[in-house]
Amino acid sequence: METIEAILTRRSIRKYKPDPVPDEVVKELLEAAMSAPSAGNQQPWHFIVIRDRAILDAIPRVHPYSQMLKEAPLGIVVCGDLEKQIHDGYWVQDCSAATENLLLAAHAKGLGAVWLGVYPREPRVIGVKEILKLPDYIIPLCIISLGLPAEEKPPAKRFIPERIHYDRW
Repeated sequence: METIEAILTRRSIRKYKPDPVPDEVVKELLEAAMSAPSAGNQQPWHFIVIRDRAILDAIPRVHPYSQMLKEAPLGIVVCGDLEKQIHDGYWVQDCSAATENLLLAAHAKGLGAVWLGVYPREPRVIGVKEILKLPDYIIPLCIISLGLPAEEKPPAKRFIPERIHYDRW
């Protein structure tokens, strides 16, 4: 899939087939995620690959918009490592860039995925940290729910020319 096509056709997919996602595909997704740019090349990310059904089923108890994890064969939690920060606060941008790379790679590989925001909602952060036993310096930014899509969505038309400004407002 060409890059522009992947960007323009990627959609949030919340329904999945039960088939597992092969390990080699997961590795490719994580390589794509870790190829993201980061401030000062700090690369403050960690990724938690979740296949354990009990954990996938537990997350919706602390994240109200993550019900699709109950049928997803895979979840990946993107976390920021506050101890790896060189430039304070940029971990959010860095991990967001990694997340978007992961989403685009998943789409290019024929997978469905959706970004489930965790940070900065404190109850979600605390709940996910408890479920995954994260150390204090690791902050979950988001969870990506993944699997072979069991739904199709047409490309979204989000281009709004009125939001483009040249040289000044």
